[in-house]
Amino acid sequence: MVIGDMVADVYLEGKISRISREAPVLILEHSAEQVLPGGAANAAYNAAALGGDVYTVGIVGNDYAGSQLQKDLRNRGIHADGLMTDTVRPTITKTRVMAGGQATVRQQIVRIDKESKEPVQPETENTLLEYIKATIQHMTAVVLSDYGSHTVSPRIREFVIGYCRSQEIPCMVDSRYDVMSYTGVTVVKQNETEAAAALGLKAMDTDTLLQAGRTILERLGSEAVLITRGPDGMLLFEKNGQISDIPVTNKSDVYDVTGAGDTVVATMILALAAGAPYRDAARLSNFAAGIVVRKPGTATTNPEELQEAIGNHEA
Repeated sequence: MVIGDMVADVYLEGKISRISREAPVLILEHSAEQVLPGGAANAAYNAAALGGDVYTVGIVGNDYAGSQLQKDLRNRGIHADGLMTDTVRPTITKTRVMAGGQATVRQQIVRIDKESKEPVQPETENTLLEYIKATIQHMTAVVLSDYGSHTVSPRIREFVIGYCRSQEIPCMVDSRYDVMSYTGVTVVKQNETEAAAALGLKAMDTDTLLQAGRTILERLGSEAVLITRGPDGMLLFEKNGQISDIPVTNKSDVYDVTGAGDTVVATMILALAAGAPYRDAARLSNFAAGIVVRKPGTATTNPEELQEAIGNHEA
């Protein structure tokens, strides 16, 4: 089950035509538009691509982006009955305007974000919680994907973490701004910047990073903390005191890092659900991230690509 902020990643494609007479800006001739799952929806998308039977829980608006997001998830075999339509808030949308010439690589010119900053309405929160309570008993793992848009409310967070602990179900959180509120969660995923911000740190050298990982682990009472470090790989902190330094599997050919964190979460939680130790699950997620950063936009990988990447690395 993936619970969290469902995002519609919209890509507007255009060809550079000329400079506008109205202002010193480019005029693009619209050529294509694509809506892809982002945020929690991208984590669900990645888990499904790797063979998971995925249930999504979140909020969409009564708009085109929301309907396209639900349609796309269902087309991928993802259970979308837990996506509630809220008529007073829009679907979280990140619109990227992409452009390029005939002899140039397309580039992102601007990104336009649309979302409500207000807390979720109590009736919507109740509906989400009722669905979770009715469905979570059939799950073998849960992801809480918190991008700061209020879907994972305190009530939802506390119920899910408490239930997973009582049933010994792995529960993993990826929270951009509020990770220290997830006391008792099984596994925490953060990048370096998020980990530093969570503890009020401005700089993050190696020594500080090691201390940050231990502190988050201890304060939340978690079993493991995974901190991703971009080109420097990952650090895994486990409750038993073991710290694993996991280097990147590819140091070249990075095309687009968009959504790579969701790939890490989806891969690791599936591995844990299948019984893998934390270090093996983290290493597997590292290989998966190394694949998707070579692809444009919010991308996924599959078991065949993952197996090939591991084989090539070990050859």
